[in-house]
Amino acid sequence: MDALPTPDAISIVARSPGLNAGEIEAVVTLPTFKRPQQVLETLDSLKNQKTSRRFAVVVMENEAELREGAAAAAPLFEDAQLAGMVIIAHARGNCSAYNAGWQTAVDHFPNFRHLVVIDDDEIADPSWLENLCRAAETLPADIVGGPQVPLFSKPSDTAWASHPVFAPPHRESGRVAALYSSGNLLVSRAVLEAMGPPYLDLRFNFMGGGDSDFLSRAAQRGFRLGWCAEAKVMETVPARRTEADWIRARSLRNGVISTLVEKKKRAGTPFAAARVFAKSLALLAASPFRGLLRLIKTGSPSVAVYPIHVALGRVFAEFGYANEQYRQPEKN
Repeated sequence: MDALPTPDAISIVARSPGLNAGEIEAVVTLPTFKRPQQVLETLDSLKNQKTSRRFAVVVMENEAELREGAAAAAPLFEDAQLAGMVIIAHARGNCSAYNAGWQTAVDHFPNFRHLVVIDDDEIADPSWLENLCRAAETLPADIVGGPQVPLFSKPSDTAWASHPVFAPPHRESGRVAALYSSGNLLVSRAVLEAMGPPYLDLRFNFMGGGDSDFLSRAAQRGFRLGWCAEAKVMETVPARRTEADWIRARSLRNGVISTLVEKKKRAGTPFAAARVFAKSLALLAASPFRGLLRLIKTGSPSVAVYPIHVALGRVFAEFGYANEQYRQPEKN
């Protein structure tokens, strides 16, 4: 595959022949990193979407050396099994990959209405794309999230599905006050044009949370958020992610992200830093009681300790702690 250089460290390595970019209504962006088999499974689920909408797929390979994901995906586009393209996002990091894909969508598909995101460890329900787009149009909402249903590699791990790390933030379809993840998400073109590049803050590149920050900033600007419970993706959860140290690290990280996002949200307001720190201390003080209530309700010590870890993460962030789990993807 000979890369064609484009601006901002993006290279196009495959493009479906005869692609009529002007007719595309929705662009599905799919970041991938060292998961060539899984990205093929994700792409297969996109081939099987039940919709009359014209959509294209942009695969963002974020491993710029071996490029195994790009090599696996390229034939599907070169043979016109899927409309769209495969690009290399040369700058490493979660946010860099998303920014490259979103910018490619804006640059190459002049009339798309909906940008949609799926990850390379997810399988889309056949009606996923149609349900997301319809929810955006009927709620109406500028940004719509959907559930990432965990598929645990070990059957004995299914009890983890109710843990806050894996459970969806909302249960029913409708307008919502907040969204947190880009793993299953629709963003309208109007949002991208208003927010402008870089869409995700590169300070979150290896920690995660750039999506949560983007969604928080979009809500601040008055964009409407929605939830579509019917737009499901199935997310593969390896056994590593149900180990106690990974759950603890992810919970602490969620607390760190919460503090960083809130600081950006309150920037420029009186006593912003002090108010965020005071809130973190209050949450830490309340966390044992919240944990006890969760233990009584669920009987799960791991669920009970979650608010304690999140509160600790919020306080740790005040002293520079950052758990960059994406620095070592093999441990994530």
